[in-house]
Amino acid sequence: MADHESIVRSFYEDVLNGRNHALAAELLTADHRYHDPHVEAGTGPAGMLAAVQPYQEGLNGHWAIEDLVVGGDKVTVRWTGSGKHDNEVMGIPPTGKEVEVSAISVHRLENGKIAENWTVWDTLTFLQQIGVVPTG
Repeated sequence: MADHESIVRSFYEDVLNGRNHALAAELLTADHRYHDPHVEAGTGPAGMLAAVQPYQEGLNGHWAIEDLVVGGDKVTVRWTGSGKHDNEVMGIPPTGKEVEVSAISVHRLENGKIAENWTVWDTLTFLQQIGVVPTG
């Protein structure tokens, strides 16, 4: 299962952080599905890239892997997303504020590629950090 680990690590390090979007087609299945209660996405590598692009561009986002656990055909990643809100994200104009949020993603692999991704991230904290939702 070390292969599963390297595939998922490459997704975070090369595609998300390194912005090597061409690599997405090698790491994700053609019918890849992204499940996130706050982010809509189409299918396949293009759908996944469209889902993360606002965070790459709006925050110069960085995805830091905190923990990674491989079990069967699934890889679970606890990660921290960070960046500076310099461009529009989720329809919210730039605030210039730094953000850092926690998240967990479960990736299901099939035939050496990521076929599905379920992600839950701390959207409330994100909105509080950029000043859209009050704290406390």
